[in-house]
Amino acid sequence: MTGLRRALIGLAVLGAVACGSAPFQATPPAPSPPLPSPPPPLLPPPPLLPPSPLLPPSPPLPPPSPLLPPPPGAALWLLGEVHDNAALHALRLQTLQTLLHQGARPALLMEQFDRERQGQIDALLQPAPGQAPDDAERDRTVNALVLLGGAAPGWQWDFYRPYLDLALRYRLPLVAANVSRSDARALMAQGLAAHGFEPAVPADIGAAQAGQIERSHCGQINAAQAGRMANAQVARDQFMARQVAAQAGRGVVLLAGNGHVRKDVGVPRWLAPALQARTRVVGFVEAGPADDSDAAAFDQTISAAAATRNDPCAALRPAAASR
Repeated sequence: MTGLRRALIGLAVLGAVACGSAPFQATPPAPSPPLPSPPPPLLPPPPLLPPSPLLPPSPPLPPPSPLLPPPPGAALWLLGEVHDNAALHALRLQTLQTLLHQGARPALLMEQFDRERQGQIDALLQPAPGQAPDDAERDRTVNALVLLGGAAPGWQWDFYRPYLDLALRYRLPLVAANVSRSDARALMAQGLAAHGFEPAVPADIGAAQAGQIERSHCGQINAAQAGRMANAQVARDQFMARQVAAQAGRGVVLLAGNGHVRKDVGVPRWLAPALQARTRVVGFVEAGPADDSDAAAFDQTISAAAATRNDPCAALRPAAASR
């Protein structure tokens, strides 16, 4: 018998003896997993922030204007803007800070984000459970949101960073409230109904929107073109109104241009009467004569000096005169 064979037989015998001689023992039950610990309590809301250093420099601001008394229940605040006016952005930021300091925790609806970005926005806003992001993480998220929103051209994002920062600090839902330019072009060609919007537009709304578009295009488009472009504005107002209604249970702050928030022809006209009663519309307008300062358009106006800007129609006048 070879040495290897003797070794194998010896191991088999030892195994048999061990199996035959050891007393039977039942396997003890596995210990029960510990009960999950309760989730940590939510952190207290941060204090009122000072005016944000992220806004571009602007002239010294007047003291904040006292806001209208809010309606009973969760208020729906529609806060207008002049897109390129730094002073008005700073005043509106103060207004939002005041509402948050008073205890409001609304959904923040922003015209600056197109509606197809909502899923990406939600993914960026997912925090660790029960924890607020630190400053570095919050800055990274704001930067990511700005990159996401930058896909829609035309916005000066330095004006909007402070609002995003507030949304993260106070853990507010951030809601995309705009219809993209590509969608707008499609519905201009195919009509409102083809894209799920209400086609029965009251005559005063259609006329006001078309007139504003003709003026903003320096009279270089005809009435038919202005009417088709007005459909895009109406669709945006309808979509914003839908988002306001969807978030109304917790309260809303909508940030959008003064033309969108107007009570007479804008978003409020597309809200149900019960929601209109809970709405407060604040126009942030440039001092001096302007359509947006019409008293019928807003519940309250907050004004600042007009921004310095070139005449957008100046380059078109020679061409028009030579025809």
